[in-house]
Amino acid sequence: MGEHGQYRALVGLIAALAAGPATADCRLALLLALDVSASVDQREDALQRGGLARALVAPAVVDAFLADPGNPVWLSVYEWSGRYAQAEMIGWVEIASEGDLALVAGTLAESKRSRDDQPTALGNALGHAAGLFRHGPDCAARTLDVSGDGRNNDGFPPASAYRAFPLDGVTVNGLAIVGGEAGVAEYYRTELIRGPGAFVIEAEGFRDYERAMRVKLLRELQGPVIGMLAPGPGG
Repeated sequence: MGEHGQYRALVGLIAALAAGPATADCRLALLLALDVSASVDQREDALQRGGLARALVAPAVVDAFLADPGNPVWLSVYEWSGRYAQAEMIGWVEIASEGDLALVAGTLAESKRSRDDQPTALGNALGHAAGLFRHGPDCAARTLDVSGDGRNNDGFPPASAYRAFPLDGVTVNGLAIVGGEAGVAEYYRTELIRGPGAFVIEAEGFRDYERAMRVKLLRELQGPVIGMLAPGPGG
């Protein structure tokens, strides 16, 4: 797509952000974005979905979600790949009990990717997130958690998304799945993450995805002080 085509894509996505957000008494709106681009094969996709499902019901993660019952976390999940290929997996849901997490995890474990033939449009994925936050709960904090195994190669780059979309006040963290495209973790650090205490966790391939996601969720759920700590090995 040329410069004018990319501009039209930006305008089209901005036009979708017309309505205001719902309100909720909550401490965090947590939005998870899973990479389903063509570089992720069927086995890797299954490891990603299953890993996320298991991470969400890990005892420490459950405790972190439910740590402040009077100010719950709201959760949503979508998958992303090409510039026009984002799909909702879990709409915004209040996490008020262990049962809520179990239901989300079960839905994710049984889900199937919407498509497997698209490139990696990371800027468009951010634009899509802006729309989901716009229509989501008005929590004290908002965090986008982006997983992926490659750099942007389609649509507009993350920098353009940050200029065009209402993502001020949103912390964007990255889970970089290393072992495929070279330099993905550093790309996430320099081009993707944004906001106070934003960080990147590295997964050593898709088999390590569950561990990395569990660590990442704990840092996000336990707040900005934890998030600003220097990462250890693999972080």
